Amino acid sequence: MKRYSGLLISAIFISILLISCGGDKPEMFKAGSIAEDEMDPEVWGKLFPLQYESWSKTKDPKPTGKSMYKKGWDKDKVVYDKLSEFPFLGLLFNGWGFGIEYNEPRGHHYAIIDQLEIDPSRVGPGGVCLACKSPLHKSMTEKHGMKYLTAKFNDALSMFPEKMKLVGPACADCHKPSDMSLRTNKLHLENGLKLIGKTEFTRQEQRTLACAQCHITYYVPRNTEKKVAGDVALPWTGGSWGNISIENIVKDLLTDTKRIEWKQNVTGFDMPFVRHPEFEMFTKSSVHFNAGVSCADCHMPYQRVGAYKVSNHDVTSPIKQDFASCNQCHTESADWLRKQVFTIQERTLSLMTRAGYANATAAKLFEIVHQNQAKGVKVDQNLYAKAKESYMEAFIRLNFVSAENSTGFHNSTEASRILGDSLAFAGKSETLLRQAITQAGIKLPEKINLDLKTYLNGRGKHKLNFKADQEFKDPYGTQDYFTPKEVKGL
Repeated sequence: MKRYSGLLISAIFISILLISCGGDKPEMFKAGSIAEDEMDPEVWGKLFPLQYESWSKTKDPKPTGKSMYKKGWDKDKVVYDKLSEFPFLGLLFNGWGFGIEYNEPRGHHYAIIDQLEIDPSRVGPGGVCLACKSPLHKSMTEKHGMKYLTAKFNDALSMFPEKMKLVGPACADCHKPSDMSLRTNKLHLENGLKLIGKTEFTRQEQRTLACAQCHITYYVPRNTEKKVAGDVALPWTGGSWGNISIENIVKDLLTDTKRIEWKQNVTGFDMPFVRHPEFEMFTKSSVHFNAGVSCADCHMPYQRVGAYKVSNHDVTSPIKQDFASCNQCHTESADWLRKQVFTIQERTLSLMTRAGYANATAAKLFEIVHQNQAKGVKVDQNLYAKAKESYMEAFIRLNFVSAENSTGFHNSTEASRILGDSLAFAGKSETLLRQAITQAGIKLPEKINLDLKTYLNGRGKHKLNFKADQEFKDPYGTQDYFTPKEVKGL
């Protein structure tokens, strides 16, 4: 009995000791701390060396031959030219920096380096071009306002600390220094989320929003002279979480002159533009989004490093990681998964070439109309206006899918729907224009010569030319029937 009494007294004493000395809750041991305004990833790396090491690998080229259509920066060290891959874009983007030099993106490490090396026309707007490229953009905008946003690109960079001038997306963009929880560091995304009424987020949603800071489309607000009039903004008016549709994006971009950024040379039309809309495409009821998958699940899979399990910060395509992230859910082999991806991409690319050349043909028909109008030929303005309206609808849809960096995989059904509509709008525009041209007494050939070599050769500061070995042709050969080689003019 005395033994049990002794045990009871000991238990009570230990309980009192734990209650009095243990605090309110257990706390994680911290090896150090990071200042709230610390942007230098090297400082973060001292506390999180494994994550920093993998983040640093975004500068390394990836194995050659893994990906069919999104090659990026591989060990062959070739910079792939999107205007050679999709020659119709050379015609459609002519008059704009993207029509001079438009390369497949390299890793995050090169976000600013690529802008320094690319044709100067691509960074013409100035400091605003750093919106998605640097963790300093938000603080620099708050500190310097329009002086920073409208400064020439190199002048805006000169406002950065020397060590941060070439640093692309970094730790501070996605993590709070206090506890490493996820956050966003881009005011344009925060404003866009307010626009669609989204204010609360699950952790999985935050794992997608971390990537959405940059992998979204935006426009650079302009004044009537197309000069920069503010920081980048998102064309999400009328959208909602999981439903930022191309229809609403088109409507938003055509709302007013603030969204109009450039003049298309072949048509003479003032145009909006779409950039890398991965978030909008993925969240529009894709299979993976509806299943609760986040961007990080696929592009930053967990990996074992010694005794530790860490998220891989060498952000790249799952294809180039031999589908390691896919194995979290899929039991199929890497070869089976690869065939599925490539099949989706082949079908998307086939439809993209169809829509692309249909858009290019409509654009050349507008050029013919304008040439004849300059000679005094009268063209039915009602037909012309309807043709232009259809053309704008077609162009923005094509622009959307061609700028999205998965060749349809992020949402194959939506990509096909959008391209199908682009093709239909372009066809409608061509029909209306041919009717107007015929009524005006102008004779047209059956097939319009696109003369693509005039748009693709001798481009910009580096005098870039079309690279035939990089062209993506319709994998099913059908496009050759609609746009034979002699019509392309390459």
